[in-house]
Amino acid sequence: MVAPLLPLSVRDAEVWRGPTRILGPVSLDLGETGITIVLGPNGGGKTTLLRTLHGLERMRRGSLKWSCSREEALKRQAFVFQQPVIMRRSVVESIAYPLLLDRVPKRDALARAAEIAGNVGLAKHLELPAQVLSGGEKQKMALARALIRRPDLLFLDEPCASLDGESTHEIEEILQRAKADGTRIVMSTHSVGQARRMADQILFIHQGQILEAGPADAFLAGPQTLEARAHINGDLLS
Repeated sequence: MVAPLLPLSVRDAEVWRGPTRILGPVSLDLGETGITIVLGPNGGGKTTLLRTLHGLERMRRGSLKWSCSREEALKRQAFVFQQPVIMRRSVVESIAYPLLLDRVPKRDALARAAEIAGNVGLAKHLELPAQVLSGGEKQKMALARALIRRPDLLFLDEPCASLDGESTHEIEEILQRAKADGTRIVMSTHSVGQARRMADQILFIHQGQILEAGPADAFLAGPQTLEARAHINGDLLS
């Protein structure tokens, strides 16, 4: 039987750039289900927090403990960047790439890639070069590539930041389906509207600190800190 990936326990995590602390100390517990939205203004530390949880940032202090081994945890999660990584391959080959790295037979990998491409609305674009897709299509391709391994946990760093309303709606629908299929989602955004639509839990981060954490309904109904109230009201934070 495979050991569970979550919950994740983070205690007193800090990330530094030279003499400057850019994150922390941060402590949090990430439960097994739902969508956690990391909310806050641009430059507040959202990306660094996600990268730290995913293992892309080296902590100077603190601990990060999965419910399984770190090696197993890394195999069972995926990350979608704000600007999707585009490969010099066709759409279907780009989506299949993680399975090919896992040495899945090419025929099987491409068949699975075609299936998931259809699920995200890219069925008509399988043989196109990935570079010619629109911004929204590239992000859907990146999502498909991340989901093809059926990860237990998916991190997304502001995936809709540069997309129009229609593309944002499509991405959010894909994520809701992934949640329904059992994928745990942690996504950053500065958009309060997106947090209202998507979040089960909210972590509000500003200046590298998690100032509030809790159920989305309670947070959105009445933030407890001045900074969170200002962000909800659309005010600028320094």
